[in-house]
Amino acid sequence: MTSLLPPSAPAWSRSAAEVSRDLSASRPLVLLATIAGVVAALSTLVVCLAIGVVGWFLTDAGAHGAPRDGLRTGALGWLMAHGSGVIVEGVAVTVVPLGITALCAWMVWRIGHGLGESVSGHGPDADRICDGERDLTVPLATGLFTTAYVVVAVLTASLAGTTATAPDTGRVVLWSIVLATGIGGAGIAIGSGRAAIWAAFVPMALRAGLTTCRRILVAWFVVSLVTFVVALLLDASTAINVMSQLHADAGDATLFTALSATVVPNAVVFSGAYLLGPGFSVGVGTLVSPGAVLVGPLPMFPLLAALPDAGPTAAWMSFLVAVPFVIAAWGAIRAQRLAPTLRWEEGMARGCIGGVLAGVVFGLVASVAGGAVGPGRMREVGPFAFDVLLHAITAFGIGGLVGGLVITWWQRRDARTDPEAP
Repeated sequence: MTSLLPPSAPAWSRSAAEVSRDLSASRPLVLLATIAGVVAALSTLVVCLAIGVVGWFLTDAGAHGAPRDGLRTGALGWLMAHGSGVIVEGVAVTVVPLGITALCAWMVWRIGHGLGESVSGHGPDADRICDGERDLTVPLATGLFTTAYVVVAVLTASLAGTTATAPDTGRVVLWSIVLATGIGGAGIAIGSGRAAIWAAFVPMALRAGLTTCRRILVAWFVVSLVTFVVALLLDASTAINVMSQLHADAGDATLFTALSATVVPNAVVFSGAYLLGPGFSVGVGTLVSPGAVLVGPLPMFPLLAALPDAGPTAAWMSFLVAVPFVIAAWGAIRAQRLAPTLRWEEGMARGCIGGVLAGVVFGLVASVAGGAVGPGRMREVGPFAFDVLLHAITAFGIGGLVGGLVITWWQRRDARTDPEAP
């Protein structure tokens, strides 16, 4: 906040960075927020458009169609990352490529954070905010940022969509609002310094619970990623065989590999749903879980080689349901080591709140990780979202509670044995 900075030095002695910061703070908030929203949307849209043109050229060296077909394909891919879905030869494809969505979220965060730094000098300073003066800097910047992002998304849907592809503009608007307001707004609040002021009014247990939630989620996604990679490597010959049967040349194989990479985060979420117990489906009437594997004919897609063999599972697979409890306990322990407490109830609250929040977040991610990927049986592919939500809240909540108790006991023990401890 500008009120916390030392008095301005003479103009001749100030650095270029200080001058640039002051100039950015003096620019109109409306202009800064609107431009930032447009840039946040175009930054990833342009990448998808470029990949679409490159993919169009790699498939047949430009012998068929025109570059605008590649541009339209890239734009549709960007829209699918915003939940639009498309119609391909009369078949609905509603799955969201979370790899592109994650890239969009990262760019929205980065640009939102930069916008927050630029508007930090607008509105009342820290002292006046603490005195209760109303500060609309972050809400106004977030609203303008979101509006600009949504406008770009709607224009893209109207220009790229056709009666044959029929992307859902309403879902695009909804996803754009969630990304720009939720992630971009958080970046603006943190970059402007307002989040640090607001955090002072949040109970310590909730703040520590959010830290625990982050630790648990990061650890859980890492474990899920490792599980998926190991499963794919164990049956890598099947994936190689699938690629060989596609009879793809170098260009087609490159494009197919890039498209497969966009759904690797989806596969990681599927892996997490598997470890939690409920599992997921790869078609109507199918089940992939530690307790049973029931699958039918599958499309030729290399990532499906990571699926376990159909039939009864080994007895030791049932112990996989203990993994989320261990991960949650470990996350709670790691989080509380950063901010120790000797109070039993506070340690329990931190672990339990963080675990429950992590379960809710993972359940929400699991609910958008699946969708229709083809005709017939393949119109239902994805985790069993509601069951995954319940198992995640239970496992992470109990694991976080146990971890909070363990680390509190350990820190109390250290305090008793340390003669210099208060």
